[in-house]
Amino acid sequence: MRSPQTMTHEFVEFVPREIKQGVLYVSIPYTTVIHKCCCGCGQQVVTPLAPSQWTLSFDGKSISLHPSVGNWNFPCKSHYWIRNNQVLWAKQWTKTQIAAGQHQDVKAVQNEFAAVQPSPVETGRRKTAESNSPRRGLFAKLKNMFGK
Repeated sequence: MRSPQTMTHEFVEFVPREIKQGVLYVSIPYTTVIHKCCCGCGQQVVTPLAPSQWTLSFDGKSISLHPSVGNWNFPCKSHYWIRNNQVLWAKQWTKTQIAAGQHQDVKAVQNEFAAVQPSPVETGRRKTAESNSPRRGLFAKLKNMFGK
């Protein structure tokens, strides 16, 4: 197991064009935290903040993310926790564990969005200014953050 690393954090509205190693970029307006993979491979890690994805804790000095960050789609397959601006390396998962975790993540997101979607009957009845305004999805937010 690797020794812990220290990270810094920056609160930003938009993600900068150049992502620096060892910095957590926190965008509250876009409910996203972005950083370079802690293994040093250079991949950008996007952790959307949502009940079914990651939660952020800020104690006035440091950042923590929950749950762990598992970069299963990267060649490095790195796995770590970010606690109080410290990278704490976690046990490597097997292919079976990764597949089960990814399946569970998809289900959690589906359940979260199913819980907030209006029924077809409600949608047909609502003709308010709210229903006429465009809604911005996660991908639209990320696209805007990265400058198209």
